[in-house]
Amino acid sequence: MLPRAYEGQDCSIAGALGVVGDRWTLLVLREAFLRNHRFEDMQRRLGVARNVLTDRLARLVEDGLLERVRYQERPERFEYRLTEKGLDLWPVIVALMQWGDRHRDDGRRPMVLYHRGCEGEVDDRRMCTACGAALNPGDVEAVRDGARRRAMAPA
Repeated sequence: MLPRAYEGQDCSIAGALGVVGDRWTLLVLREAFLRNHRFEDMQRRLGVARNVLTDRLARLVEDGLLERVRYQERPERFEYRLTEKGLDLWPVIVALMQWGDRHRDDGRRPMVLYHRGCEGEVDDRRMCTACGAALNPGDVEAVRDGARRRAMAPA
């Protein structure tokens, strides 16, 4: 495995990449924003190996982006909730999704973000295209390929 730190780089981008810059971490965070908080749900949706997901979740908890919250005592089970530090990555997740949409060869948008209740879309400044409101994760719903709406916010 590659090291998480970039030796000799006194750079905030390098520091951020040390936390979220591997293949699975941003996708795990995407799932948390989509309210998929449980290990089994994340593993099934991502198709990632269990040991890889276990490692990424542990790192995200250690780095303070997620918190581990018990939801069942017997057997003891936990889910993973975004912290304030994790919520601060919402603009990054949205920007990466929109960049990916703009540069897809097929022109499709696999997921569209809408202002909850208003139905305007989220623009590149995270504003509603219909009413102009500044949007936060709790204000937004994500629709996958015309599927039933899923909340793009922590519950």
